[in-house]
Amino acid sequence: MLYGRTAETAAIDDLIGAAAAGAGRALVLRGEAGVGKSSLLDLAASRATAMAAPVVVLRAQGVEGEADLAFAALHQLLRPVTGLLGTLPGPQRDAVSGALGLAAPSADRFLVSAGVLSLLAEAAAGGGLLCLADDFQWFDRASADAVLFAARRLRTEKVSMLLAVRGDGQCKGVPELPVGGLDPESAVRLLDSKAVVAPGVRAQLVSLTGGNPLVLGETVALLSADRLAGRVPLPDPLPGGEQLFGEQVARLSGDARRVLLVASLESDLSLVLYAAAHLSAGDPSPGPEETSGNPRSDYGNPLEGRAMAGLHEAESVGLVTVSGEKVRFRHPLVRSAVHASASSVELRRAHAALAGLVEGDRRAWHLAAATVGQDEAVAAALAASAARAQARGGYGDAANAWARAAELTPEPLTRARRFKDASAAAWLGGRPGQAQTYLADARRLAALATGADGGLVEEIGQLRGRFELNSGDAAEAMRMLAAGRGMGMLADACEAANCVGDVDAIIEIGRRARAFPRGFVRDVVVGIGAMLADGSGGELLRGAVERADELAEAAEFLWASAAASYLGEADAAAELAGRAGRVARVSGMTGQLPVVLEYLSTAERLKGRPAESAAIAEEGLALAREAGYRNSEAAHLANLAVVAALRGEEEACRRYGEQALAIAVPHRVGLRVGVAAYALALLDLGLGRFAAAHDRFVAITRAGPGAGHPTVVWRTTPDRVEAAVAVGEIEAAREALAGLERWGEARSAESRALRLRCRGLLDGDAADFEEALRLHQEPFEGARTAMLYGERLRRTQEPGKARGHLRAALETFQRLGAEPWARRALDELRAAGEAAERPASDAWVALTPQELRIARLVAEGASSKEVAVRLFLSPRTIEYHLYKIYPKLGITSRTELARLL
Repeated sequence: MLYGRTAETAAIDDLIGAAAAGAGRALVLRGEAGVGKSSLLDLAASRATAMAAPVVVLRAQGVEGEADLAFAALHQLLRPVTGLLGTLPGPQRDAVSGALGLAAPSADRFLVSAGVLSLLAEAAAGGGLLCLADDFQWFDRASADAVLFAARRLRTEKVSMLLAVRGDGQCKGVPELPVGGLDPESAVRLLDSKAVVAPGVRAQLVSLTGGNPLVLGETVALLSADRLAGRVPLPDPLPGGEQLFGEQVARLSGDARRVLLVASLESDLSLVLYAAAHLSAGDPSPGPEETSGNPRSDYGNPLEGRAMAGLHEAESVGLVTVSGEKVRFRHPLVRSAVHASASSVELRRAHAALAGLVEGDRRAWHLAAATVGQDEAVAAALAASAARAQARGGYGDAANAWARAAELTPEPLTRARRFKDASAAAWLGGRPGQAQTYLADARRLAALATGADGGLVEEIGQLRGRFELNSGDAAEAMRMLAAGRGMGMLADACEAANCVGDVDAIIEIGRRARAFPRGFVRDVVVGIGAMLADGSGGELLRGAVERADELAEAAEFLWASAAASYLGEADAAAELAGRAGRVARVSGMTGQLPVVLEYLSTAERLKGRPAESAAIAEEGLALAREAGYRNSEAAHLANLAVVAALRGEEEACRRYGEQALAIAVPHRVGLRVGVAAYALALLDLGLGRFAAAHDRFVAITRAGPGAGHPTVVWRTTPDRVEAAVAVGEIEAAREALAGLERWGEARSAESRALRLRCRGLLDGDAADFEEALRLHQEPFEGARTAMLYGERLRRTQEPGKARGHLRAALETFQRLGAEPWARRALDELRAAGEAAERPASDAWVALTPQELRIARLVAEGASSKEVAVRLFLSPRTIEYHLYKIYPKLGITSRTELARLL
């Protein structure tokens, strides 16, 4: 029976009720051991199954002994619903099946996590689903990552989650409810249910235990009648926690303590009895002839009889229970007390006994725990376990295994290599701090080792540079990577120099790359350097773009996108960035996805699709934060700032821009500093604050590497010309245009249109505006040219000609949600003599960014399962969004959606 807990019960009821109504949520119950979190989970289970439409309940409990076994907890949680795996999209099905050991492994942790979300949504299709995770702090990292990924994305699924955790177990991004001790009244009621206690003693016990129900109950059971009546003072300190259970463990026989020690490491009944029997005989390592059969088949010898008697003894005093083939502790504190009472020698002997009875990952970890000092055979077994975990996408657990294998490795270079592997796995698992620690160990060992492997040193150097580029100082990353000797490091150095905005470094890296044999990435690096140096390099870049159909990896498509961008072909750059995103989502390299989405989001914005750009940036921002990619986080924030500026959302623009600058400025990521600064300048320009906008654009041009970027300068020059003309700075505008023409003489039709618009603003030549309107491919920029031309015509007393251009601009701005620009066009249209009203909003404006992305993908012919894979959602979530999209657009089918688009 639960006492008190009114607030907790209300929160649980609200959680389950909301999920049953299609508003899935997760909640963390955080509190100290014994405070009653498990009882609250029991309450949730009973409430869920008692609902009118019974809710499916999935439950898993973290086990400290399995905390290093990738996906062990997830297997426990999902086992009842694995029959639904066939309903998942193929890539998600394969990833989850591989993680659970039901199919070939997949190294894609994001696909595994998305597949878990889809599987939970499928299992919830009836009355709903409740996931209960107890002792979440002991979930293996791969399982915890997958569960938290799903928990953070519960929206329209009929899924609720309760995660019970103690200590500092991390549950980032999930709301928490602290669970403390019972209130005094409820604590007294609990005490009265256990024994007759004098009022003064009751108050003392409640105060001394903090109302912890487990400690209260166990303490009362141990106190004498005289102490409870107040005739004898209470002991100081009270027995409690591990000390309380420790006293019970200490009173057991040696056979019972051995059984409990083995059970604290493995819960399988047969293993516990068999290993405990060998410990009783003083033989910690059963031989091959003893273990070649199934240990479950032999309970006949006297030692096993003693082990069974020890188990019965522990069970009779309530420390463990036997359920089927599992031995379960009454409370995690009992396990802690068993460990505290055992010596290190006894613990190692227990691990050694179990290592002789199990196989695979479990054997490797037991061997490691049984080993003192270094042992290559054990290290190799653990390294193989790490590789298996990594192949299934369990990067966090793989990192732990690689690191422990390194500690056990006697040979320095092999040890360094394993620390390097641990570092890479930790990074891919979204734990950058841990990754840096392991990499420092690898560097130190490689530097001290004689005959150091040059390839290993290069790999370590490249990892250092990549880590720094993703989360640290981009200029320092450029320096590290430029010191490398291979083409791989040189290409990474080019990427880093581009992030910094160091043109001289990009040119020098391109020059160095000429010494390497021709190849796709080499040609792009050389071409970019040549383009910046003297305008040559176009042939190499064109060749790279034309080879796009030969490419397979996300990183290659990003290089092709960069080549197209330097050629001034924004549409091709956007299309190639989109292909990079699609590959990254379904390959084993979704660790690249936050970075890929930076470029895809920018490409969508430049194509005049701000809503899609914002949706992609929001997804990328969430993934970057989960992965610990700080510089990618800045990129997505900066792009969200630009979209907000385009929409005239001043508060959001400033918030996103300031957050981006707070990361990008100290990290010297000049590209993102420039984009965030551009967002603030565009905001001023759109709102008609021309002097402020001009000052900001000038500041962008004067910012050096690490504080600005030449590409940002080039792309914002048309805006700078417009602001300069508006404030009468004609010479500054002409100087800016001259720079733009030097940069882009042979570039795309869109860039030519922008140059013509600038000339029209300066010279007033209608032919320049007319030609620009003919060439424009980007709707937002085309509408701006139409508006500026209309303004010019109205002021030269040609209102009739002005109205058509202003009306077209207004309609486009309205469709894009570019509010300040729409207001400006409307004001100009009225000034031109048209009694204009706002045109009816385009139906697309009613869609949320996520709905718009889903609508476009479905209109392109993608099935709900295919969209789910691309957006890391469940198919049921996609169907739910379509159910909302159709009425907003006034349609009823996918065919109509495709026709409408």
